[in-house]
Amino acid sequence: MSSVLSPLDWLIATQSRGVHPGLHRMECLLAALGNPERKLRCLHVAGTNGKGSVCAVAESVLRSMGLRTGLYTSPHLVKFAERIRINGENVGDDTIDAGIVRLREITEEWREEDQPTFFELVTALAFDLFDREGCEVVVLETGLGGRLDATNMAPKIACAITPIALDHSEWLGETLTEIAREKAGILRKGVPAVIAPQVEEAAAALSAVAEMVGAPCEWVEAPLSPEIQLGLAGSYQRWNAAVALEMIRAAGFKPSPEALEAGLRAVCWPGRFQRSDFHGTELVLDGAHNLHAARQLAITWREVYGERPCRLIFGALADKDPSAMLAVLMPLASEIFLVPVASPRSLDPAKIALGEGLSGCSHPVPKLYGALREAFEALREHDSGSGAPFLLTGSLFLVGEALSLLSGEAFLPRSQ
Repeated sequence: MSSVLSPLDWLIATQSRGVHPGLHRMECLLAALGNPERKLRCLHVAGTNGKGSVCAVAESVLRSMGLRTGLYTSPHLVKFAERIRINGENVGDDTIDAGIVRLREITEEWREEDQPTFFELVTALAFDLFDREGCEVVVLETGLGGRLDATNMAPKIACAITPIALDHSEWLGETLTEIAREKAGILRKGVPAVIAPQVEEAAAALSAVAEMVGAPCEWVEAPLSPEIQLGLAGSYQRWNAAVALEMIRAAGFKPSPEALEAGLRAVCWPGRFQRSDFHGTELVLDGAHNLHAARQLAITWREVYGERPCRLIFGALADKDPSAMLAVLMPLASEIFLVPVASPRSLDPAKIALGEGLSGCSHPVPKLYGALREAFEALREHDSGSGAPFLLTGSLFLVGEALSLLSGEAFLPRSQ
């Protein structure tokens, strides 16, 4: 099978292996590659919401300082190469293919129970490429959790933990205390950690783990000043920026005022209150995929648009709580269009439509795949000329599909 598939298709196909927490497979994989991660200087970011934004801000500022940077995030929105960036650019397809071939050749004779998962392979690929490309500093976003996350194999010079909320409970625990302990698994003795404001339960758990392992902690107490230009919309992004800057400083970097200004102004993070044109009407794309993120999205909408209503396009995965998210977002909406997400884990829009308050005011699109294209066409025909912006949210996967449709890029459905 591997000889038939292209390198990237082979890698994507490993998603069928699922998620299996643990670091032993990653240890073996990295050892077979010559342990490229040991040569890296990493800033490591865990948390529930805002991880990607913190990473994007940190990388932008570090790059503005003249450092050769690596950035590792997940999931990708449209192109796989978005996950691995060097000096602000996606790694080239040929470079990625060569790296995947190395992984495939290393693992093809391994026993089935030893085969790495998709995320483990992608993380190892990133470490390998960052080392080969001579990155001076690497910013890493965890996938699930932290303690058993594949990214936790990297040496780190500073860590950050963003706000923690209930999410991925099947893997991380049913309570904020349990989830916070898993996220705090990235902390190391003597490695400075920067922690965003947390609810009391999560804060207590993080403090306990930090004290136990001997990680010096700094708690962020104020957002980035509104007088400083930031390339990301929303007051919550100023908290993310503050976390990123404190993490940079904790790692020993001292950006000049000019580099700091340039990095903050230039930072870009697609799919987070991203504004696009949709047939002459404004379309806002936001990957809010849990209740905490939906609340932040509602605040940002009002900060930007005031009381102006949106026409809401919403889709979610089956392991989320769409009713709670919609309860927060519905007051913003004059109309609601429910669509599936191009994922095996998509929640049927017809089931979402049965939620409280949605009867008669929502328009479910029942087809499971390719439905967003149909929904876009229906919205264009349905457009009443009200001029109300569209807001598409509920899943980063849904945002990725929307971006691919708007850009004409091929969309690759994915589960991780």
